[in-house]
Amino acid sequence: QVQLVESGGRLVQAGESLRLSCVASTRNKHWYAMAWFRQAPGKEREYVSSIRWANGDTYYSDSAKGRFTISRNNAKNMIYLQMNSLEPEDTAIYSCAAQGVGSSTYNWWGQGTQVTVVS
Repeated sequence: QVQLVESGGRLVQAGESLRLSCVASTRNKHWYAMAWFRQAPGKEREYVSSIRWANGDTYYSDSAKGRFTISRNNAKNMIYLQMNSLEPEDTAIYSCAAQGVGSSTYNWWGQGTQVTVVS
């Protein structure tokens, strides 16, 4: 059983920065990729960023590009999302997800951490 636990979400002012963390409970997994998604009130969940576990290649949505940075710590089985220049539109529950090797989808999801940006 794999559990993903996010942390780091809180209320911040527009323009401030925040770093989210996600830890996977098991080290006995070979991930293909891990990712961050977010869901704002009344909206569908949207992709934010992902990172390939083997080589560290990173990918971003248009809204995240240039402001957010995803990174990983293989030894700790963790990923991070550094978010800079936050805007009220970034307010959402941020969840991490893991994709197993050989899988075409994200198999495991965390419960999420709330990020609120006020102007």
